[in-house]
Amino acid sequence: MYENLLPRFLKYVKTETRSDATSTTTPSTATQIAFAQELKKELEELGLSDVFYNEENGFVMGTLPSNVDYPVRSIGFISHMDTADFNAVGVNPQIIENYDGESTIVLDEAGRYTLNTKDFPNLKNYEGQTLITTDGSTLLGADDKAGIAEIMTAMEILLKNPTIPHGEIKVAFGPDEEIGVGADKFDVDQFNVDFAYTIDGGPLGELQYETFSAAQANLTILGKNVHPGTAKDTMINALQLAIDFHNQLPADEVPEKTEGYEGFFHLMTLTGNPEEATMSYIIRDHNREKFEARKALISSIQEKMNQAFDQERIKVDMFDQYYNMKEIIEKDMSIVELAKQAMLDLDIKPVIEPVRGGTDGSKISYMGIPTPNIFAGGENMHGRFEFVSLQVMEKATDVIVKIAELNAKDKK
Repeated sequence: MYENLLPRFLKYVKTETRSDATSTTTPSTATQIAFAQELKKELEELGLSDVFYNEENGFVMGTLPSNVDYPVRSIGFISHMDTADFNAVGVNPQIIENYDGESTIVLDEAGRYTLNTKDFPNLKNYEGQTLITTDGSTLLGADDKAGIAEIMTAMEILLKNPTIPHGEIKVAFGPDEEIGVGADKFDVDQFNVDFAYTIDGGPLGELQYETFSAAQANLTILGKNVHPGTAKDTMINALQLAIDFHNQLPADEVPEKTEGYEGFFHLMTLTGNPEEATMSYIIRDHNREKFEARKALISSIQEKMNQAFDQERIKVDMFDQYYNMKEIIEKDMSIVELAKQAMLDLDIKPVIEPVRGGTDGSKISYMGIPTPNIFAGGENMHGRFEFVSLQVMEKATDVIVKIAELNAKDKK
């Protein structure tokens, strides 16, 4: 039943599809377009209907028609094609069969990079399983090519087993999730389902319907640079103003000191010289009121500091990126309960925790299609220590199939 899952996944991860935040095109890289065309061809060969590639937004979509003679809710399954900002050229997956749950896995020939239980204690959860790792020189790309492989395999299983009842299912594989713009042009009218799931989570059992609300603040700081020997009462050092600005934010409300539902300010960049400096923050919180308060604090510090000068020295360009999808999904928790029941039926313990980040579902939910997130299996994403369990990928595939089956029992 899963005979094509691993070969499919290995083929996908060996295809380079890194996104580019500096690009002005959609998708942001030509490699994603090429990969989308390959996925389009594969969907057609599997036998899905209405398969097409949307040149406007970079999404590949396909439809598995209902095989029941009564109306049920239509479902979408979504994953992204791009990989994160880490070397993704020449991905060379390693397969470790029947991992013993304690041995150190050497990734590269020189032995500089290893997966060991001291640094990565979650390895202990994978005793007896087949792990796919990197060779230490690249990321793996399980985020989110595991999700694509699982969706594709689930569609294959449903097509080969018509006795499994299901309503209409649509699949979508899209670009540029890792740079935060993939879902901006998602066409909900074209997708046209009652609800959907992104298959883009981490370890076994993850089921997420809460994300951060997110904003970005880009600061430009104008100084006045004069010779330091005669600078008294004249120089305005833009770098010092940047430091002063940052020091007025809560010192403990940063990513490295927060967890769970705790939000943060994250200084992403600080560059410049005494004449001019730029800073970039991302602002995150699960609670909308606290989120708005964080943005207000940025503005209030800007205003207070500018009052000390005869001109505006600190300029802030702040914009929202996405919102906590809980605000949409909690209006009808049946889709979360459906996924939860599918996992329970498969003896998988649901792990329902907030995402300390966002998913494409964050934006798609606000566009009109409630879209929680389900595990795809990857661990240590976005770097050389990434790995995924084949058995967890199989279970993710099972969850997709079971959701479709359970949904078909619930007449519209």
